[in-house]
Amino acid sequence: MEVPKFTSNLWLLIFIFVLMIILTVEAELPVSKVFKLVLTVKEIRGKCPVHRLGDKITVESPRIVTAKTDALCVHALGSMLSMLVPLAHGVSFKDLGLAYDDGNVGYVQCLDPGPPYTPGGTVIFEIERQP
Repeated sequence: MEVPKFTSNLWLLIFIFVLMIILTVEAELPVSKVFKLVLTVKEIRGKCPVHRLGDKITVESPRIVTAKTDALCVHALGSMLSMLVPLAHGVSFKDLGLAYDDGNVGYVQCLDPGPPYTPGGTVIFEIERQP
């Protein structure tokens, strides 16, 4: 007895679908751990109207934890935003040019150059990656 063409095509589609599911499940990449980042104001050159020495910003990607953040300046955020996601996913501080050595600490600086160019000041932040 000959199998109708529709039925044979249906079995072929089912086989391809099952094969795609199996290959997709086996090929899934492991989910990377997301680290907490704590940024601390280490130095202020000039006068910063927002931050004080020792202020902290806590990032649990993709959130900035406002309850654990002392202050947040849009100028500073602009300079570090592109670094926070890779750092939270374990990219090396050294590879991003934020430290001399491999480790869990690096540094970024806010965009305001301070005197004699602006009345404000630039802030140096230490970023610490925590488990």
